[in-house]
Amino acid sequence: MRDGILLIDKPAEHTSFDVIARLRGILHTRKLGHGGTLDPMATGVLPVFIGSATRLCDLLPNENKRYIAHFKLGVTTDSRDITGRVTRCCPADLPEAAVREALKAFRGPILQLPPMVSAVKVGGKRLYDLARQGIEVERKPRPVTLHTLELLAYDPERAEGVLDIACSKGTYIRTLVSDLGEKLGVGGTLTALRRTEACGFQLADCLTLETVIQLRDQNELDAKIRPVAEVFRELPQVRLNAHCTRLYCNGVRLRIEQADARLAPLADSGRMVAVSGADGRFLGVATVMTTETGIQLGSKKLFLERRETV
Repeated sequence: MRDGILLIDKPAEHTSFDVIARLRGILHTRKLGHGGTLDPMATGVLPVFIGSATRLCDLLPNENKRYIAHFKLGVTTDSRDITGRVTRCCPADLPEAAVREALKAFRGPILQLPPMVSAVKVGGKRLYDLARQGIEVERKPRPVTLHTLELLAYDPERAEGVLDIACSKGTYIRTLVSDLGEKLGVGGTLTALRRTEACGFQLADCLTLETVIQLRDQNELDAKIRPVAEVFRELPQVRLNAHCTRLYCNGVRLRIEQADARLAPLADSGRMVAVSGADGRFLGVATVMTTETGIQLGSKKLFLERRETV
């Protein structure tokens, strides 16, 4: 099986780790990682990195996500989603116009308080571990950005609706729904969540675990594994000549005139670039940097399983 990215449509009632655990058995490999955790109740796009692709999980240039979220107003739970214990119920006789007006306050950059059932660490401990012990601790609001927040449907009689949300990394949809309910004065809870986009990949690109098993048994699964270079397609692209390819794969910092003089304007920002070798093969990502000896291209992560002599 080749290294790369397998796009999974995560089923409900599975954690992201559950999916990785199942895939280790299905693919007969332990070296797997994923791009973006999903709660057990959530479904949808889960990019799974295979083999040496796992080296690059922490360098993804596009970590924006997109979701379809179902919510109910007038109900509050301790987990802020429908799986939690109901802590408050009240009438929610609200017109659609009121919901649309309230949503305006959440578009763009906002501050969001991580829920106690999140994986955020406070004092070295995961919040969800503390929550299981009945402990609630003080958390600091975090900046996130809602690029898109649209009401797709709303039933005023049932006080239920559907949102289309495109957001930055670290956005908690359950918190968004809860905060929306509080702004409307009635509370709110998340009832269903489906991720439709992650790392630039769409839901239509994803496979179910059952399909993965079927394709494996038919020896057709490799064709569904995406090249890891696809994750970095939005970065500036650098193609090295044969000599520089050998140097780069052995960890040598290249002078900008050796690599690509057109990268010089990127030096002040420390911009990441995607690097390919003389044969067009993706080699990894690098940073354009200014040093005492001039502008250089420094290897940040190699995609190769080991350093090779090319």
